[in-house]
Amino acid sequence: KSKHLPITDKKMTRFFISIDQAVNFVQYCLKIMIGGEIFIPKIPSIRIINLAKAMSKSAKHEIIGIRPGEKIHEIMITQDDSLNTFDIGDCYVIEPPRIFWAKDRKDPLRRFSKKSVKKVNKSFYYSSDTNSHWLNEKQIREIIKEFKT
Repeated sequence: KSKHLPITDKKMTRFFISIDQAVNFVQYCLKIMIGGEIFIPKIPSIRIINLAKAMSKSAKHEIIGIRPGEKIHEIMITQDDSLNTFDIGDCYVIEPPRIFWAKDRKDPLRRFSKKSVKKVNKSFYYSSDTNSHWLNEKQIREIIKEFKT
């Protein structure tokens, strides 16, 4: 075991998804896709410092600073993308600009229940630091235990 865990920044956050959840999400998207859209899962965020604490209670945290190209927070939907983004309940869908769609695809969202489709507001963005769903250190530790068995 290492005595030091490198941490880029104490404020760093990331989205968290297990491999099983990712595979299930891809299979779900393959069933409902038309083509050209981007699906973004609604998943929890974690603070990297909490992940480090959950991984090892005894290791010292060494703040190493941000590296070239690294971001403090993950952004899965930018504010620019909000113009074509819809909340369909369990995930978001970014529809491509209509100009690229075939003529017979006038309403690509018709495959979803009208009740479940909501256009996001034009200032919306989906970032790991502003997410409303978070995993705490204890929850992260439980997930880690599942992988160790």
